[in-house]
Amino acid sequence: MKNNPLGVSSAAATLHTKGNHRTSKKKTDYEIKSVSNALDLLEALTGEEAELGVTELGKRLALHKNNVFRLLATLELRGYVEQNKLTENYRLGLKPLQLGEAFQKHCGLTSQSREITRQLVADCNETVSIGVFRGGKVIYIDVEETTKSVRVVSRLGAVLPAHCTSIGKIMLAFRHQEEILEFLKESPLKPYTRQTITDPQALMHQFDQIRRQGYATDNEEYEDSVKCVAVPIRNYTQQVVAGMSLSGPAHRLSDHRLREELIPLIVDAGRGLSRRLGYDRVLR
Repeated sequence: MKNNPLGVSSAAATLHTKGNHRTSKKKTDYEIKSVSNALDLLEALTGEEAELGVTELGKRLALHKNNVFRLLATLELRGYVEQNKLTENYRLGLKPLQLGEAFQKHCGLTSQSREITRQLVADCNETVSIGVFRGGKVIYIDVEETTKSVRVVSRLGAVLPAHCTSIGKIMLAFRHQEEILEFLKESPLKPYTRQTITDPQALMHQFDQIRRQGYATDNEEYEDSVKCVAVPIRNYTQQVVAGMSLSGPAHRLSDHRLREELIPLIVDAGRGLSRRLGYDRVLR
């Protein structure tokens, strides 16, 4: 199935009319609350704190301590969390790591991208990331850091908003019309900085520009003083399956450097990775 780039005017009109005649249920209608609570608990343990106690987890998730304890006991039995016997707090177990490794193995992207991302970092000495689009968010599945002391820190496995990151915008721009409209309908366009685009029609206009030029930029839209540029990664089905971004402090990623050096480098790297995944069409 081929991508279906949108025209701005037709997409904007559809944005206001879509949804009036839909009869099928949303996926949220099938949500199992206990499973959702367990996943919320696991996500709470992925923050900056190394460990969290039952009371703190209950506060964060708005759950009774007894419910939290039952969830933790079940997850501990399955290896998803473990308890520090000294503090009695909980942390992630080995099972999430095993799942992450399995995901990387099966998606095949990281094994193909590693040589290319390392070469790109060697060429420009800025941080390079590979991300995929899942559940309306961007997930970093590979990160190659710059050697410079002042850098943009990108965590492997980090989950980022799609509407204000370069990888998110490149992934959204090349999706089908219905998927883009569903995203704009279901996802709040939260302002992270003064530069964040929060108007759906303005975002649609930018998607049109992204499709024409073949890359997307984040001009301090997610973090102040940080700029990024991303290109699409396609596979043998011709679909955009990931995005590759190059990130750095805004003072290093000037408009001139982006235009003359960095965009040509990452466009070329994106083409190389796409060819490795079986994409045989010349990218823009």
